[in-house]
Amino acid sequence: MIVKQPGIDLLRHGDTGERSYRGQLDDALSPLGWTQLRAAIFGRVWDAIVTSPLRRCSAFASDLASARHVPVRVDPRLAEYHFGDWQGVPIEALAKDQGDALARFWADPVSNPPPGAEPFAAFRQRLCAALDDVAVEAVSQRVLVVTHGGAIRLLRCEVEGRDFADMAGIDVPHASLHTLEWASLSAT
Repeated sequence: MIVKQPGIDLLRHGDTGERSYRGQLDDALSPLGWTQLRAAIFGRVWDAIVTSPLRRCSAFASDLASARHVPVRVDPRLAEYHFGDWQGVPIEALAKDQGDALARFWADPVSNPPPGAEPFAAFRQRLCAALDDVAVEAVSQRVLVVTHGGAIRLLRCEVEGRDFADMAGIDVPHASLHTLEWASLSAT
């Protein structure tokens, strides 16, 4: 017998075959990514799904919702961080050409964003507002949120009371699940 507890699970999208900061580039999942996601959700049950609009999340979320006959809602606020000029640039190239800036970004993403990037405060605000809305749904049902690595790292920092400089040290592999006990944090 499956017992469902109300709450929120975050699921990072699967592999896309790309090796760079993808940010808000709209990549499709690779065949490996689909396999990873199907394995990650095997034997698990949700009452509703909320997803980032980017294809690497929304395609799987729509497929799962259809197969499981549960509602799916697309929330643009769950999109990944916009990495500005670094979006789509291979990490190795960034490390070689802008290694100091990359190190500063990971040491303090709030004060050292990539050139042309989304302001970190705006990223935090939209994610927290999205999770506040999901938390209302999750009072009485189990909700799956399909989103991105950067989003999950930020939300985990919020819940765990960690500094945003810790984001780089939070392991969020493709197709990983993260259960959150979310309280409204956007007002803090």
